[in-house]
Amino acid sequence: DPVTLLNLCASLTGLDSSHIQININKYLEQVTEAGTALIVPIERKERENLFVQVIGTKKQDTTAIPVERVMREQLDQCKVIHFSELPEKNLRELKTFLGAEIQSFVSVPIPCTEKKKLLTNGDRGDGTEDDITFREKRTKTNDEAELIVCLVNKKTGDQFSDKDVQLVQECFRVCAGVLLNALAFEEEKRIRAQYQKLLTVTKNLFIHLDDVTVLLRQIMSEARMLTQAERCSLFLVDRKSKELIAKVFDGNILPDGSVEQGPEVRLPLGQGIAGHVATTGELVNIRDAYHHPLFYRGVDQDTGFKTKNILCFPICDETGIIGVAELCNKENNTHFTKHDEEMAVAFSAYCGLAIMHSLMYKRVADAQYRSKLSNELMMYHMKVPEEEVNSLVLNMIPEPSAIHPEFSLFDFSPRTIPVPDSARAVFAMFKSLGLIHRWRIPEETLGRFILMVKRGYRDPPYHNWIHAFTVCHFSYLFLNNLNLMQNKIISDLEGLGLLVSCLCHDVDHRGTNNSFQISSNSVLAALYSSEGSVMERHHFAQSMCILNTEGCNILENLTKQEYTQCLDLLRDNILATDIAHHLRILPELNTMAETGYSPSSGKHHSLLSSLIMTASDLSDQTKDWKNSKQTAQLVYAEFFSQGDLEKAMGNSPVESMDRERAFIPQLQIEFLDHIAIPVFRIMADLFKDAQEPYRAVLRTKDQWLRAGRLLVEKGVPGDVMDIFQDKNLDLHVLSSQ
Repeated sequence: DPVTLLNLCASLTGLDSSHIQININKYLEQVTEAGTALIVPIERKERENLFVQVIGTKKQDTTAIPVERVMREQLDQCKVIHFSELPEKNLRELKTFLGAEIQSFVSVPIPCTEKKKLLTNGDRGDGTEDDITFREKRTKTNDEAELIVCLVNKKTGDQFSDKDVQLVQECFRVCAGVLLNALAFEEEKRIRAQYQKLLTVTKNLFIHLDDVTVLLRQIMSEARMLTQAERCSLFLVDRKSKELIAKVFDGNILPDGSVEQGPEVRLPLGQGIAGHVATTGELVNIRDAYHHPLFYRGVDQDTGFKTKNILCFPICDETGIIGVAELCNKENNTHFTKHDEEMAVAFSAYCGLAIMHSLMYKRVADAQYRSKLSNELMMYHMKVPEEEVNSLVLNMIPEPSAIHPEFSLFDFSPRTIPVPDSARAVFAMFKSLGLIHRWRIPEETLGRFILMVKRGYRDPPYHNWIHAFTVCHFSYLFLNNLNLMQNKIISDLEGLGLLVSCLCHDVDHRGTNNSFQISSNSVLAALYSSEGSVMERHHFAQSMCILNTEGCNILENLTKQEYTQCLDLLRDNILATDIAHHLRILPELNTMAETGYSPSSGKHHSLLSSLIMTASDLSDQTKDWKNSKQTAQLVYAEFFSQGDLEKAMGNSPVESMDRERAFIPQLQIEFLDHIAIPVFRIMADLFKDAQEPYRAVLRTKDQWLRAGRLLVEKGVPGDVMDIFQDKNLDLHVLSSQ
């Protein structure tokens, strides 16, 4: 009926696409006697992921139709599909989708409309250039469909006829343009809203430049919301280790509203989907994860999470790929769409900029922290006067034995040397080992360096210049008495690195340990906590500061390669004085002691240097009782001072730093058993000439055992530090030997 059709057209004016579809569906149900009519708009970019807005007269939540299985021929060939042509499987899918038994069905494709193109007479070849006409020309093939109209369950019980198909086609000859324009307008609005959201997201990213971890979590959260994904992971590329590293994750919301965090994940660069994207730089949209050759199911098996589909895209900066974002499981849909891919590409560009600026911000902040620390160091210690340098060089000692005849014996205590003579003794150790001649170190430069390092130490009870001197002395004993360099057990460069590292290993120590720096949110923690070994990294940084001070670079005559290697040795040796590092490598040290040291093994060289650093750092435990007790007094004075600071902060210190709970003999015995004795046992197993320090540290343990038994018999004093003034304790310990 032309009148009814005209009335329908008139009723569509000014409506949105959903209400247009409702009116058209009403008309089709009326003229074809269909129980239900529905229209499927076809998005060019998403021909395999179509959506239905309206079924009959009811507006639906966006629902995906299984296009691949039901409507493939219609999409490709504009072919009408009748009930008899549908396999049983497709009928079941339609029943599930529509919620009703399918008695009759027809699906009618609406082909692409013709477009009019502006053509000149010149295009027509008549030679007239000023005449302009319009000629109809198809811009799309007539075999492509723009809409699919489905009629379900004819009310008469019959199947839909060719006449019904014609009625549908006639309807859309006049109505298709209105509906398609409404859909296009709404799509433009949606895209505009998405890009507006993208701009807002970008603004949010640049708020968090001061914290990379927060920024990464923000990136993942925003990416997940932009694409409506269930979960997101972000991997950063570590070119040095050739790994992908993920430290933060997004998507698992705990009952308290926080985000569940797993352990750091490291993957080899190039492995799996994320590795493929990181190496190729290509976006990957996987619709069925379990059937993709790069997908690794082990993670799902470990976590219980079911990965259905994945959108993985690279994040780049000006240097190349710096990260990979991996989105899993599109919500309320079958898979990620082309539009999701476009949003991901646009979003990744902003992510790259944000990460690049965040890392740059951190480098600038770190530089400011270092500058502040360096200024603090220089203000505290000032510059070494030239008179002191000249005096040290002019009055240098040719041999260490000139200071004390027993200087080169393992049982000699360097703490007996007067502090003013300590710098001369260090100079003598360098000269005795042949390091000044071997590495062409100017005497004035060495003297200035030693004095600058000496000034670099503050004055806490234990971690001061005298401690550095004793550590340097013990490393000298190892190098000299075991002939490590002469026998090619270590190289001359490693010998130089060891002596310098021992001298500098605690420079600018503040009398507090790593955990205190972190808990107090100190400047050092802000600078180094993300790397671990806070104080050790600071000691190395300050050592570099001294080396770079004018007139202090004792490495200036090394070749470029030797210089780089020596700096690496200084860093590794100083970091090795962190007891946490020693405990990590202890199994490897035990293995090396069992199998024997191999001078040809680079790993053994590194382990031996770390072992010598730790042994030298603990060398006070190999001296006599007087030295051992004096050292313990200094250590616990420093420990208890930190414990008092922690209490003032509202924290509870560990037992060894709590003057109200500590029982020093027992703490000393535990320290010797778990740390010191194993160190010197390994050294004795490696070298027969290192037996004496091992026997000495065992003797020290026996002395503390006797001291502990006596104190238990007498009753622990009120002030735990009183034991260091107890003369009877010394007499009892020494008389029992």
